[in-house]
Amino acid sequence: MIDYIQAWQCIGCGKIEAPQPCIGVCRDRKVLMVGKDDHERAQGEIDALRAQLAKAHAMLQRFGLAKPHEGQWGRSWVALQEELREALVVLEVPDEAQPATH
Repeated sequence: MIDYIQAWQCIGCGKIEAPQPCIGVCRDRKVLMVGKDDHERAQGEIDALRAQLAKAHAMLQRFGLAKPHEGQWGRSWVALQEELREALVVLEVPDEAQPATH
C-alpha cells in the first residue's frame, strides 16, 4: 500500500506546498517528486513485469526438476528446448523498452 500526501502545486512556477503541523524549526530542502498518474502508470508496469517474471520462473523451474527416464534423454532435451523457447517468448521485451546501447 502506498501512502499519498496531498499537496498543492503552483501552475506557474511548479512550487509544491504541503502544509503540516509546524513546530517552528522548518527549513526547506530540495526533494524530487513524481505525479500520482506517473507513479500509478509505473506501478502498473512493475506489476506486469512481476507477473511476467513469475510466469517465466515457473516455466524455467522445470529445467531444475526435469529428470528424463532412461533412454529418453534426446526426447526430453527436445521437449525442454521447446519449453525454453516458450519461456523466452514470455520474457520478450518490446523494442521501445530495450535499454539503449552505445
